[in-house]
Amino acid sequence: MKNIALSSTHEALGAKMVPFAGFNMPVQYEGVNVEHETVRKAVGVFDVSHMGEFLIKGPKALELIQKVTTNDASKLTIGKAQYSCLPNETGGIVDDLIIYKIEEETYLLVVNAGNIEKDWNWIKSKNDVGAEMVDISDDYSLLAIQGPKAIEAMQSLTSHDLSAIKFYNFVVGDFAGVENVIISATGYTGSGGFEIYCKNSEVKQIWDKVFEAGADFGIKPIGLAARDTLRLEMGYCLYGNDIDDTTSPFEAGLGWITKFTKTFTNSDNLSEEKKGVLKRKLVAFELEDKGIPRSGYDIVDDAGNLIGKVTSGTMSPMLKKGIGLGYVSPDYSAFDTKINIQIRKNAVPATVVKLPFYKG
Repeated sequence: MKNIALSSTHEALGAKMVPFAGFNMPVQYEGVNVEHETVRKAVGVFDVSHMGEFLIKGPKALELIQKVTTNDASKLTIGKAQYSCLPNETGGIVDDLIIYKIEEETYLLVVNAGNIEKDWNWIKSKNDVGAEMVDISDDYSLLAIQGPKAIEAMQSLTSHDLSAIKFYNFVVGDFAGVENVIISATGYTGSGGFEIYCKNSEVKQIWDKVFEAGADFGIKPIGLAARDTLRLEMGYCLYGNDIDDTTSPFEAGLGWITKFTKTFTNSDNLSEEKKGVLKRKLVAFELEDKGIPRSGYDIVDDAGNLIGKVTSGTMSPMLKKGIGLGYVSPDYSAFDTKINIQIRKNAVPATVVKLPFYKG
């Protein structure tokens, strides 16, 4: 079990620590609902230093990235980030990731914690073009400062105008007395804010100054449990739940990051899939009655026939109702379609809805 740089800090704050993706991580402090509401209404800080970071460098860097990802990274300019995924050879997804263009021939790839070794080996196996690859995951920490008050609360810590950093853009500069920090508007909560990439040796200073600066704004530490409920209210996919090695980008509603302006792993087959009829689609649903949908629950029609499976579900802290994502037969994928979630012995009525669940 790996420890992140601030493990002792989280323990001192009373965090409940749990094993997650091979790391000892803070899952909650005060409680999921309180922490969730803090991010929606004020500002909270997640330590997500378990995430993986790879540098892809050199004159062949872009060529390799284009080859292994579905989105078109040639569109990136310095200071911009892009959501993408790594397709496998069989129509599924190795991982989803964010690509940052740091310099003209330097890209940062941020991958899911549970997939660091898997992703590294996959990209390396495709690197017959000679791009330079560096795994910096063990040396870097990542703090997500999220919420509507994040800009105001953090502005005193940097000379950069935080309000000028648009969604999926970033700057490299000073933050909390540390130089060469990546300040990125790429949050996972839907409530605005920033992600801060820094060296492990710098993260304690940054953490302390962030909480000093945010004291008048009600800042609180937030655990991974609230991160999950926040991302689900936005309908963001979680690898291992909503997408995996068996789900295609089109089934998962990720056609918007699958660009056929280039050739990439399995692109010919995915192009054919786009033209054809999908066997299943990922949909969002809200329960009409009381109940909490959970991953793995059956989705059934009115006659009790199996039509799909829930991949993510929770009681929405903001909407006060059960919400979830799941794969269903295409016949049941249109908005306002009535479906049922099998919760123990009860088939609880639900409606397919448009994302996000939480409109802000």
